[in-house]
Amino acid sequence: MIKGASDYAGIKTAVGKMYNKPVSVTENLGRNKFKSYDGVVTGVYAALFTVKPNAAYNGKTSFSYAEVACGNVRLKEI
Repeated sequence: MIKGASDYAGIKTAVGKMYNKPVSVTENLGRNKFKSYDGVVTGVYAALFTVKPNAAYNGKTSFSYAEVACGNVRLKEI
């Protein structure tokens, strides 16, 4: 899990190391609702990163580093 990194620089480097690697994504949608899927980190940019899901997925696939810092999005390398 990336949650341990509290600063954005640490989060950016951790996500950067996952570039082109399979990851498991868990999104907190609020009110005890979670969505989980597997995918590949396809882009790492200054303000956000993108994940391409392995299967058909109707949801958000780009995330900001703030969402990871707050715990709304969790990444785990598979």
